Amino acid sequence: MKKIITASLLGLLLASGVHAAGSAQQNLMGTCNTEATGKKGEERKAFMSSCLSDGKKRQQEKMKMCNTDATGKKGDERKAFMSDCLKK
Repeated sequence: MKKIITASLLGLLLASGVHAAGSAQQNLMGTCNTEATGKKGEERKAFMSSCLSDGKKRQQEKMKMCNTDATGKKGDERKAFMSDCLKK
């Protein structure tokens, strides 16, 4: 019984993490799409490619910054801090 409950909770935690990552990507897509208004064809394609790859770099930089700022925090405190920091 404990194994079933543990497996269920683990599944829920993993599923919620995937959803959060998906929404961040969706936000980036929406932002890039808005900025690409008026561009067509190859120009739009090149812009979207550049914008989305820049977004990955921005997210990585934000992750590094938040991770550095979270030094010294542990457990739930660190989790809460990282969550808030990455949402900004």
